[in-house]
Parts: sequence; structure tokens; C-alpha cells
Amino acid sequence: MKVLVIGRGGREHAIVRQFARSASIEKVFAAPGNDGMRLESQLVPIDEMDFPALADFAREQGIDCTFVGPEQPLTAGIVDYFEGQGLRIFGPSKAAAQIEGSKTFAKELMKKYHIPTASYETFSEIPPAIDYIRQIGAPIVIKADGLAAGKGVVVAETEGDAIAAVRDMLEDKRYGESGASIVIEEFLDGEEFSFMSFVYNGAIYPMVISQDHKRAYDGDRGPNTGGMGAYSPVPQIPLGIVDETFNTIVKPAVEAMASEKTPFNGILYAGIILTDKGPKVIEFNARFGDPETQVVLPRMKSDFGDFMNALLEGDAYDLEWQDKAVLGVVMAAEGYPGQPAKGRLLPDLAGLSGVDIFHSGTKATSEGFAANGGRVLFISCEADTVEQAQKKVYTQIDSVVWSGFMYRTDIGWRALG
Repeated sequence: MKVLVIGRGGREHAIVRQFARSASIEKVFAAPGNDGMRLESQLVPIDEMDFPALADFAREQGIDCTFVGPEQPLTAGIVDYFEGQGLRIFGPSKAAAQIEGSKTFAKELMKKYHIPTASYETFSEIPPAIDYIRQIGAPIVIKADGLAAGKGVVVAETEGDAIAAVRDMLEDKRYGESGASIVIEEFLDGEEFSFMSFVYNGAIYPMVISQDHKRAYDGDRGPNTGGMGAYSPVPQIPLGIVDETFNTIVKPAVEAMASEKTPFNGILYAGIILTDKGPKVIEFNARFGDPETQVVLPRMKSDFGDFMNALLEGDAYDLEWQDKAVLGVVMAAEGYPGQPAKGRLLPDLAGLSGVDIFHSGTKATSEGFAANGGRVLFISCEADTVEQAQKKVYTQIDSVVWSGFMYRTDIGWRALG
């Protein structure tokens, strides 16, 4: 098989690597990819949003499967475009991708089909939003309705912070049209985890769960980011809760989308919080999480290409996962998530041993790789336990001087008590 992976970040690097390690895969292309993917794929200089050029390339190269990484082309309808030309592609239609593209769509779907989630209201005007905040009190959660690269969420500890977030989104247009309307919902307290599933024509293959770290600084402090690190498995989440999440959230969501005449195919990401009343949905995404993909896919024992082919053909498949733990840390440019500094050279990574490195925002220069985005690298280790993986990865990271970069030093802390 020949596959085309669309995207350029660490998530896409993990997808590229998993395909490249599959005996069933002849060649992997990445469009546009990044310089760190060159050893495992052929880069194609086509933007993720240039659907005609991507489709032409897939047709000319005889691509057997196109796999879409980021949310933007999905919510803009790339799957509809490819399928309209008879090209095989994995991902949700534009209508189904609304489950991520519109927080209001997702919340209304959950309300209609009794899928457990936080209580909420949607607003496009400031005065009623402020009235609602004063009625509910803090802590409270403010979300931009549309896509905001994982940053359009404010967990406000005070009413003042919540009102400031409302003004920031509705009045100052911080997230542009994505924040033209907002969802305000109750704050849920509990342990969070990410539950991702492969979904195609009603078949659901759940993946092993993981836990992301959204806040910028140690101890889960600071602003929300796209994610500063992740690990899998999540030992503090009982297997019974994982089964309950599948039966009360994931399966009902897939069935609800079909009932709404927007059947979901692709990666269904459920961000879950385990409350004292059971698991509830924080958010749905229509694609792999980043950086969760970088710790989940390496745990797959099955041949990724074989599995994807079987899934798209409608054949039953015994998808297998290994018992090892994987933990990884995001290396970000100083200033992230605000104004990250670009151009800083990365240290020599050749001396790091026993690690996997996924490139996110890097660019090759004559002197080595340099930062070309907010999140720059994801460095991970595999071990028998989360604790051992954490020790291994930080031992390697701390052996190098990261001048001009920032990272959290406590990834996995919730698993270790």
C-alpha cells in the first residue's frame, strides 16, 4: 500500500512513523509534512487546505489511503471532496466533523441523546453571558464555539476571570469567528483522560486510553495550551470505567451521529472526566489528539497498514495493543502559548538514547534543526511502568541544555500519586 498523510505536526509524525513501520506499507507521503519526517516519508509541498492539488497527487501516485491528521481540512470538507472523486480517504465528512467544529452542535447532540456532559448554555451577546456567570458562580468554563487550536478554553477560577474571558472572546474577538459565539458550562472536577476510537461504517475499535497535560506549567498551572505532554496507560482509571465510557459515551455518540444523518467515520476523540457521578464528556474531537497520538500509536502491536485496510474494507480485525507504558514531554519555544520565539537552534539530539523523537514545529538549517513553531518536539520513552518511563525520559532530557525552550518537569504526576 501507498499512503498519504495530510498534516505537518507531531501527531502527523506519529502517524507517518506508524505507517512506515508497517510491513504492509510500501511508501508513505506527507503533505506538507515537516523536515523531521524526511527519514520516514517523502514530503509533498502541498498545503493541507489545497484540496484539488492533494486529490490530483493522490490520483497520480495511486495512493491507496489518505489519512487526515488536523481538524481544519476535515471541518472544511476534504473527505467529501476526495470521496466525490472516488478517492479512498479516512476521516469524517464536513457534516460529521461539526462534532469538533462546533461546541454547540456537540453539546446539543449530547443533550438530545442523553450522553453525560456538563450543563451549559450558548451565548453570542455579552450581557446575558455575564448574567449566567453570576447565576452559576465560579469556577466555570468558557469555550469558543469553533476551532481554536486547543487554546479556546478558559477555566475561570473567579467570576471576574470568567467575565474577562467572555469579553476577550465576544468583544475583542481573540479567536475571530471561532469565538463569535461561546459555550459556558459548569466546571467538572475529577480525573481526566483521552479515549480515542477508530470508527468506520458503524464499526468501533477503541484505543488504549491516555492522559494529556493542557496547562503550560508544572502542577497544572498557567494558560491552556495544545498539550505539554502525555502518557499511556492511565493506571488510576479503572478498566471498568473505560468499559463504562465506551458503553455510555463512545458507542451512543456514534449511534447518535448516524441517527442525525451525519454518520461519523474517522478518529472519534472523547475528552473525558471521571466525576463522582461517573465519566462525563469534556469535549469531542474529530481526529487524533496531539500529543496523545504520540503515546498511543506506539503501543499498537498490530500492523497499522493492515488494520486500516481491513477497517476500510469492512473486514473484522483483532486490533492488538502492547502492555508497555509510553510517556512523553513537549519541548516548546519560550513564550508558548503566547508569542513563541522562532529560529532558536535545538541542541544536538544525537546523544539522547532510548527515546522516540517526534517533530512538530521544526525546520532544518545548515546548523541543525531550529524552532519553527510553538510546540517544537515531543520526546518519549517506553518502559514497563509509567514511573519508569517518566524517569527514563527526564534523565535523557536533562542531559541536554535547552536554551530558549521550555518544558514541564512533571508529566505523569497524577499517575504517580
